[in-house]
Amino acid sequence: MEVLKVFNNNVVLACQDSGRVVVATGRGLGYQVQRGDRLDSAKVQQVFVPDAEHDLDQLSAFLTEIPPEHLVLAAEILAKASGSLETEFGQSMVIPLADHISFAIKRARQNLAIGYPLKAEVLHLYPAELAAARQAVALIRDRTNVQLSDDEAVPIALHFVNAAFATDDLSRTVKMTKLFEQVFEVLESAYERTFDTQSVNAARFITHLRYFFVRVTSDKQLIENPQSFVSAIQTSFPKAYSCAERVKLLLELRLGKPISSDEVIYLTLHVARLAAEA
Repeated sequence: MEVLKVFNNNVVLACQDSGRVVVATGRGLGYQVQRGDRLDSAKVQQVFVPDAEHDLDQLSAFLTEIPPEHLVLAAEILAKASGSLETEFGQSMVIPLADHISFAIKRARQNLAIGYPLKAEVLHLYPAELAAARQAVALIRDRTNVQLSDDEAVPIALHFVNAAFATDDLSRTVKMTKLFEQVFEVLESAYERTFDTQSVNAARFITHLRYFFVRVTSDKQLIENPQSFVSAIQTSFPKAYSCAERVKLLLELRLGKPISSDEVIYLTLHVARLAAEA
């Protein structure tokens, strides 16, 4: 790769042999390097390509603030979590996770504690992601010798959940998580019982809600079933359908968009399955 611009000792704007312009990072990568020089490939730890979420200026601004070793650590954490969660994490996830790791380490070194109000919700709604996040915290402690709080697993788990949206805007995941908790409150009120949010059927329901959330925000709701099918579901599961209608009202209120009858039918099926559990 040919050097186009040196941002600092660790971050360089470069042109690959293919002609693609990228941002390369690595400890000491830009030290005593000038425009037109060839980069030492042995020092390159990460290569970031501009995309719809980050242009070159944004990439450069982020990367000059994050130590290269934290970028490498974030990439390793995502690779490990990818296997256990069976989720593909794109490059766009590396920077926000590395940024969080850097800030968490800084806070830990300064003995600044922070509370995570979604801890209980994450514990109940995303047990697999939380387990992977706890492994990530252990890895960070081992690599940096900084004793992060156990609670740091909560925001890291939300980063894993956020991968379903293919975006680094964590606020959407926080909104989604709060909404899921409210959905379960509606279910428990309707059935006058609690639900095991770690059961297989609850996991299926939460997965359905995640992708429902994506469909709604991208205006791609399900509209595919004939009225006869809709009527059959209403007749077969009247209480679940009534509950799903209540969930629909909540979702419409929180999302500001009308929910299709097909989406309500699929919610009904998941509610009925949950309600059938002992």
